[in-house]
Amino acid sequence: KNAGIEEAKIDEIVGVISKELPKHFIPKDKYNEVAEAKKQLEANLTERDKQLKELAEKVKGNEELEKQIKDLQEANKKAKEEYEAKIKNITLDNAIKLALKEHKAKYEDLLVGKFDKSKLTIKEDGTVEGLEEQIKALKENYKDLFEQPLKGFSPNNTGDNPSGGEIQQVTNIIRQNLGL
Repeated sequence: KNAGIEEAKIDEIVGVISKELPKHFIPKDKYNEVAEAKKQLEANLTERDKQLKELAEKVKGNEELEKQIKDLQEANKKAKEEYEAKIKNITLDNAIKLALKEHKAKYEDLLVGKFDKSKLTIKEDGTVEGLEEQIKALKENYKDLFEQPLKGFSPNNTGDNPSGGEIQQVTNIIRQNLGL
């Protein structure tokens, strides 16, 4: 208006700008959101580059990395073997102690050390092969360390409790016969 442009022309220009402006104009809040996302991505890229550089310095060559991986694999393998050996040992110890209880051993702790565990094998069903043979040998060699079944006759006890009267009668008869 100040430049002397007619009102109709101004309305026409404003109409064209209103149509074209949304195509090229980004609202301030949307701009701020995109700008913040850009800053975050740049910071992430910088951090990743820093991490890659640190990793490259740590590795310094495939030989070192391969050696480290190989050492870890060996340590893992050794730990697994030790674990399996411990489990086998615990399983054998428990089977031996259970078998000794079944065979009525008096001193289980003394007899556990007498077993040759290298001759014992654990089957898939959990039973221990070779255990009965070793127990049989122990029972022959160390008879006193196992409870032996009692031998002899069982007493002829009917469970009756004799009354004092019967005993007194027998005692009186014996005294009469002896003249007492």
